[in-house]
Amino acid sequence: MKKRIVFATGNAGKLREIREILGDMDREILSMKDAGIEADIEENGSTYEENALIKARAAAAFAGPEDIVMADDSGLEIDYLNCEPGIYSARYLGEDTSYRIKNRNLIDRLEGVPDEKRTARFVCAIAAVLPDGRELTSRGVVEGRIGYEEKGNGGFGYDPIFQLPELGKTTAELDEEEKNAVSHRGRALRAMKEKLRKVL
Repeated sequence: MKKRIVFATGNAGKLREIREILGDMDREILSMKDAGIEADIEENGSTYEENALIKARAAAAFAGPEDIVMADDSGLEIDYLNCEPGIYSARYLGEDTSYRIKNRNLIDRLEGVPDEKRTARFVCAIAAVLPDGRELTSRGVVEGRIGYEEKGNGGFGYDPIFQLPELGKTTAELDEEEKNAVSHRGRALRAMKEKLRKVL
């Protein structure tokens, strides 16, 4: 039976990205749900890494003895807004609030702010709990700017308002290959893959 990587997420878009990047590790990649794990996880860390570790540890408690359990935490940091929403990105304005409303709120808060002051970044931290209890973390960052309106139908979350000036597109306008190449999660996953290859 193939060894497994269990990723603590229920987000189909995220899982697709993870399978794309970690697919050559010769392990079956499952979501927490696919692996039959139900854990009520409270993310109360003060950094992305802490939150990712909280999720990975909680899921690892229910995983198989040979499973590598991974989790991520990511957020959008807008410099002009004191790096908000940051680690609270998913919970910003309430977890059940649509991203259309969240995105509109952020655009409204930047009303009249010129291009050069609309700098922002996506940050992603990934944590892995190995079968022997060792823990690894990696981080990926992509720099950009906040646009003046939503653009693009790809991606999810804050992607439609996050512009990549060098590409002239938002992350919601990138195709899957382009996004995996530049995204914060893609960068964090590739960094984690390198770390795993050294220790496995």
